[in-house]
Formats: sequence, structure tokens, C-alpha cells
Amino acid sequence: MEEWLRFSVCYWHSFRGTGADPFGQATIKRNWDDGTETIENYKRRLEAAFEFFTKLGVKYWTFHDRDISPEGQTLEETNRNLDEMSDLALNLQRQTGVQLLWNTCNLFAHPRYSNGAATNPNAHVFAYAAAQVKKGLEIGQKLGAKNFVFWGGREGYSSLLNTDLNLEMSNMANFLRMALVYKKKIGFEGQLLIEPKPKEPTRHQYDYDAQTVMSFLRQFNLQNDFKLNIEPNHTTLAGHGYEHDVVMASTFGILGSIDANTGSPDLGWDTDQFPMDIRACTAVMLQVIRQGGVQPGGLNFDAKVRRESTNTKDLFIAHIAAMDSFARGLRNASKIVEDGIMARHLKERYISFESGFGLKICNGLTDLEECEEFIHQHGEPEMISGQQEHCEAIFNRYL
Repeated sequence: MEEWLRFSVCYWHSFRGTGADPFGQATIKRNWDDGTETIENYKRRLEAAFEFFTKLGVKYWTFHDRDISPEGQTLEETNRNLDEMSDLALNLQRQTGVQLLWNTCNLFAHPRYSNGAATNPNAHVFAYAAAQVKKGLEIGQKLGAKNFVFWGGREGYSSLLNTDLNLEMSNMANFLRMALVYKKKIGFEGQLLIEPKPKEPTRHQYDYDAQTVMSFLRQFNLQNDFKLNIEPNHTTLAGHGYEHDVVMASTFGILGSIDANTGSPDLGWDTDQFPMDIRACTAVMLQVIRQGGVQPGGLNFDAKVRRESTNTKDLFIAHIAAMDSFARGLRNASKIVEDGIMARHLKERYISFESGFGLKICNGLTDLEECEEFIHQHGEPEMISGQQEHCEAIFNRYL
């Protein structure tokens, strides 16, 4: 089960204890965060994070570059800070055995990225983002990252009146190609991932959902070099069910990793909550089993505790309960696969495509004229029930 549940804790929401996502300030920040942007304070936070990782028993962690290191006045100063902090991270990894599942670059928080990074209308900003990703790939290689994630937090538009869609998306493809070339140049062996998100903060983002990203990758001939890091919470923001993008990406062979968050669909924004819904966890793990795991990816908690959860133990409870939810989901999914009832129902529903004229359709061996002749010979098709409620009732038996 350990290899199936490769859990990772994201440094961003758990230990970046200042800014927009504070938690437990009254009881936690006194211990390891004085609220400053100094290297000393960042070091205290990172050391506290690794203490948390080891006490929790997880073997992987993840981070945005700006989470672990303060931004300087120049790119050179920023990179020096990142070098110093990544030296500490490397030592902590060696001391604890905790490995880096993935790292990524924060190309959305700084005002320079208010109109995007790779899709910014200003070439100067594009170049800055590219330089930041170059350093991010170097840090990923240094720390032995299994993956590197591209999360386009502001890669989209607010109004079509001032947007050149073709130019922006072509530039984004060129940006990804540059990263791919540099990855190979420095010998970085990590998997490259793209994380879809439909909106917020941008009104519409180009990486709206799994199917949108798949189309983008195929359009620009990048489909063999990138996989997807799916966050089901983003999937619900796109108007789909929790497991939809996991299933979609897996079906077409590009599910690389999972940001295992959930949210409150009634709110309409990214709440980054811990997954506690056993049904949702079971559905996700069922697809993970079907594709044989997600290595070198994993299940990452890019989530945060509620602002009302102010005790240190709440941070532990949140992660442990979420891991337990997926562990139960894995057990449930394993039993579903073992029993085979759901698989038999699925096979039976599409049985007409396994022989005869249906098989010719699947193999692309027929045409419109032959379809018309088939109807002339066989008449009106029989109505066949989808038995949705029956399938849902069977699924619920495993929860």
C-alpha cells in the first residue's frame, strides 16, 4: 500500500505562515515564524516543516520557489537566497530521508505577473518568468525532485477585447519547449507536469481542465513530454465531478500526479480543503489502481487547515485524517476491482461494440452509407437502460 499512497505535504499552505493563508497564528507563529521576510525566519520555517514531515511519517514534500526563500531586489539576489535555502533543504532531506516529490515556480504572486507569465503581453516579463523557471529546474535537479510542475496561476485573460489568443498560447507553448530543452541540457530526470485550473484569480485560464490541456499539448506537439498534475478541487471549479479530471487524464495516458485537495463547490473559489469524503477518495483511487499507480508522481496535500483551527494539533489531524481517507479509499477501490461487479456492468453496457457491426465501427472499417444500410436492415434500435442508480447502489456498498 505504501507505493500506492505516495503522500506528500506541500510547504506552501502548511508552513508559509505569512501572507494570504495564515493559520493558527496565536499558537503557532510564536514557535517558528516571526512574520518577517528574512533568511533567518525562512530557515526556521523550513526546519519546522521538516520536523513536521518526520513526525507525520511522510516521505515526500513539495514547494513553490518563493515559499522557501525570500525574493530579493534583483534576480541575482533572489537566486542567491534560493541557493542558500536549498542548501539547507538538501541537508534536511539527507538528515530525515524525506524526498522532494515536486517543486514549482510561483509565477503569479508578484505584481509583475498580474497579466500572466508565459502569456504576458510584455516580452520582458516573459523573459523574467523564463529565468525563474531555469533556476527552478536547477533547484529541482539539486534536490532530486521526482517531478517539476507548471502551474499557470495567471495564464489566461480577463477580457478578449485586449487579448491576442493565438499569440499568448503560442508563447506559452514556446515557454514549455524552452523548459524541456533546458531540462535535457542539465540532465534533470524529473517528470514535467502541468496543473489545470479554470479560473480565479484570472477570469479564464488557458489550462481550464484536463481535456483543455490535452488539446493544447496536442496542438503544439508537446503531448509526449508533459503529463498532468490534477487537483480535483480545481476540477469542481470547472463544473465537473471531483474525480472527473483524474479519470479523463488517466484514460488518455497523461495522469502524472494528484494534488489531493477538495473544496466547497457552493462557494465558487479555491478553498484548498483536506479531502474527507470517502466516496471521492474511493473514486480517485479506483482510477489510480486501474492505471497501475501514479509513480513518479503521488498524492500531494496542497491544502490548508481552516482559519478557525488554531491549535498546532489541528495541522496534524488534518493531514492524518486526509491520508486515512485515501487509505480507506484505496481499500475500497481494491475490493471493487477484486470483486469485478462494476467492471462486468461496464463491459455489458458496451457489449455491442465487441463483435459484428459494432466492432467494425470501433476499428474504423465502416462508413455513413453502410451505417444507413444497417438501419434499413435492422430498423429502430432497442432502448437499453444505463442502470445508473443500480451502479451507484453497488458502489455505495463498498464505502
